[in-house]
Amino acid sequence: MLELTMAAVSAAEAGATAGMLMADAPSEPGAVLRVGRDRSVCRLSTPDDWLFVSRVHLEFQCLRDGTWQLTWLRGSLPEPSSEVRLTVGEHTRPVAYGGTVALPRGGSGEVVVQDRAAPRSVNVGFYHEV
Repeated sequence: MLELTMAAVSAAEAGATAGMLMADAPSEPGAVLRVGRDRSVCRLSTPDDWLFVSRVHLEFQCLRDGTWQLTWLRGSLPEPSSEVRLTVGEHTRPVAYGGTVALPRGGSGEVVVQDRAAPRSVNVGFYHEV
């Protein structure tokens, strides 16, 4: 099972956990969890006016072997208005626009979608239970 916890944080709310959302999915091949502004397809949705987040921004997908991967889906613009970083343990690395990275099996971490124009972010914690 993959468990996600999301908080939308602006400069005025830094450190606050109010409004935290949660979602989970079994580690079955083809299972998908999405994060973005489009509530019709995303299990975790950001505020509608946070345009630095695409309608469908992040996709967590379970592979055949029960591991999970994260994809930063390309939006309608050639250049993104945000940055995405993946932190696992003490290691933080950027995720490429349109790129896919593997999540650690049985591990946890955080994905941060940072607005390039304002001090606000979407923080998605993950925990892969095996």
